Amino acid sequence: MTDATGRDGTRSGSTAQPVGGAKGPDELRQQIERTRGELGDTVEELAGKADVKGRAKARAADLRDKAGAMTVQLRSSAAHAGHAVQDKAGRAGHAAQDKAPGRDGGRRHTASSGRAGGAVRAGFGHPRAVLVAGAVAGVVLGASLVRRRHHGHC
Repeated sequence: MTDATGRDGTRSGSTAQPVGGAKGPDELRQQIERTRGELGDTVEELAGKADVKGRAKARAADLRDKAGAMTVQLRSSAAHAGHAVQDKAGRAGHAAQDKAPGRDGGRRHTASSGRAGGAVRAGFGHPRAVLVAGAVAGVVLGASLVRRRHHGHC
């Protein structure tokens, strides 16, 4: 074996001992305990780096947390934008109503126009229901047009 000294101050070969050597059995035991502790720390670090599944789970948890925070932020932004649009639509409706020539638009009131006005007022109170009803009507109309063209009526 050679007597070369490594970077950490130990001799190479099968009996790696510090260059200075232990001065007694107690000092040798302390060096052994210190080396065992360092070796244990190194093994833990390597095991942590080799634990791909654990690292992937930790990364997934971080991404879930970020996605949750972003979801909350986007919902808040969407709610704010929805309220702003609703406010603008309400103001525009009131402005159009104020500019109309008369409450009945210059026409006589009939029973049907009174019901229609009530339906319009109810629609302003429930815009989501009006949107759904409009979408359903559009789908029905589109389906009937497609069906008529498919059967050669148009």
